[in-house]
Amino acid sequence: MRLNNVGRIYRTPRVLDQRVRISGYPGDIRQLAVRGLGHERPTLLLTNQVKTSASQFVDRYARRMVIENAIADAIDFFHMAALSAAVPLKIGLDLQLTLMASGPYRLLAMRVGNGRQNAKSRTLFQDFVKAPADITIESHTIDVRIGRRANNPFLLNASYNGTDVAVPWLRNRRLRISIP
Repeated sequence: MRLNNVGRIYRTPRVLDQRVRISGYPGDIRQLAVRGLGHERPTLLLTNQVKTSASQFVDRYARRMVIENAIADAIDFFHMAALSAAVPLKIGLDLQLTLMASGPYRLLAMRVGNGRQNAKSRTLFQDFVKAPADITIESHTIDVRIGRRANNPFLLNASYNGTDVAVPWLRNRRLRISIP
């Protein structure tokens, strides 16, 4: 089969689609064994959806895996494995905060472009955020002068130099960014 809606390297997996019986479950279960998704071993999918075509089902699974991989990246980078509580409501809140924190990294990746759109948050942090800078805080402005780095041309091309924005939660101070 050929996966159409997924921007990935592995677009032509092979699929074994068959019906199986599981004791204690009324009716047939559909079993799909998929090779060629980039994993060493076949992926085994079980479902009770018998009307959906195999290609639609595998395509949907592949798109979900892209989302799950992004969440796994956020968990790894933002240390979500060290949740603050075992209470399910709190875990949901921690997950939401983690996803919100990864949002600005996705925006940075999209704005910088040049192949960085799919970069992991950790890579973006190392290349752009974790940078030496001179910061001057005055009554109405926060001036950030980023030091010289190899990745500065990417920030310049993304029009970050000369950024001047209001920061309402800091008593309406303005944030100004300059890049050499």
